[in-house]
This record gives sequence, structure tokens and C-alpha cells, in this order.
Amino acid sequence: MVAPTTILSLFGLAAAVSAQANSTRLRYMPFGDSITEIICWRSKLWNKLQSTEWATVDFVGSGRGENNCRDTKYDRDNEGHSGFLAINIANQRQLVGWLQRNPADVITMHLGTNDIVQQNKAVSDIIAAFTTLVKQMRDHNPRMKIVVAQIIPLGLGNFNAKVQELNRAIPGWAAQQNTTESPIWVVDQFTGFSGSGDNRDGVHPNDSGDNKMANIWYPALIKAFEAAKADKHGL
Repeated sequence: MVAPTTILSLFGLAAAVSAQANSTRLRYMPFGDSITEIICWRSKLWNKLQSTEWATVDFVGSGRGENNCRDTKYDRDNEGHSGFLAINIANQRQLVGWLQRNPADVITMHLGTNDIVQQNKAVSDIIAAFTTLVKQMRDHNPRMKIVVAQIIPLGLGNFNAKVQELNRAIPGWAAQQNTTESPIWVVDQFTGFSGSGDNRDGVHPNDSGDNKMANIWYPALIKAFEAAKADKHGL
């Protein structure tokens, strides 16, 4: 017969192991507007990770929509918000609450489309909002690993000149904001992406666009995961 104290010790050990596993599991927040919310690149990215050491990364966020991706397995959690402007998210401190409810170690950001399309905001104002958002990320987690996209082109209207203006501003801004503890990687989602051929409606990626976006996110995201893992293990 196993003594009660032995059973309690075993339960305590199991709980400690579980707590340690949870504390070292990486949490990744896909953050943005509808190009993060009502698309399937997150599904493709999750599946791409399943054959790697990053298969257990926990996607986090308040959104869990399926989006007709024909994939019942992937981790749907995300912080994509259709129609939202980067400027409003920053000024209204919405990201602060989202991160409080769903803490993250790594975040990707694809924002600015609605600022341009809906309200023709100045690029300088969008970049200022990005600076505020990065500060809010770091206030939540001083060692946040951040991947920022130069955003995809549109297949409607005359918006791509302003999109390209924003995209040109992002690398220099990111270099200024970059720190050793909380690095920023910039990925180019614009080059090689067809606003007409890779979007299903001129704005949101179709299957080929989703594939392109997942493949562009992937290398930088792996670097971010590696850096976040080193933090978790005190390397």
C-alpha cells in the first residue's frame, strides 16, 4: 500500500512539472486587423510549425473564428480586429487590455491598411501609432519579441502609393525602436504579392496569398521563437 504522504508527493511533483511546462511554453499573438482575423495564413503557419520543435507554441488572443479555412485542427486564437485602425488601437489603449487577458512572448503585427483606406491617415501618424503600440507591448512584457510587416498591396482603389510610403518608413522606424531585449524583425509582405491575383476581394488574401503570407512570416517568427525560448531558459 502506498502511503498517503507518498501520493501527495507524487501529485506535488506532477503539478510542479506541469507548472514548469506551462511557464516555458511560448505564447504567440497574431495581432492586426481583418488581414489577421478573417484569413487563413494563420492556419497555414500553424501547420507549417507542426513538423518543427515549435509545434507546441500557443497561439493567443480573443478571436477564434474559423474563416472557412477547412482546417479543424489549428490553433485559431488571434488578436485580429476587422476594420480597426492602428491609430485608434494605440490611442484607445486597446492592445493593453488584450495583452492583459492574453499574455504573449512573441507578437506579429500587420496594421495600417484601414488607416489608409478608411481615413487616409498620414504615414507619420501611423508610424507614431506603431511606436505607441510597441511601448504598450514592452510595458506588458519588456522582452517581447516583435515581428512587423510591411503590409500587402491592395487590388482596388488608388491606395498602393500610400501603402508603399508606409512600407518604406517601416524599416528605419524599426531600427530606431529595436533593442537587444525586445528586438523587432521587419518582414516584407508587399514584394511578390499581387493585389489583384493574391487577394480574393482586393483586400484579403486568397489561398495563394495566404500561402505567401505564411511563408514570409515563418523565418522571422522562428528567430523570434528562438530568442523567446532563450529568455525562458535563461540562456
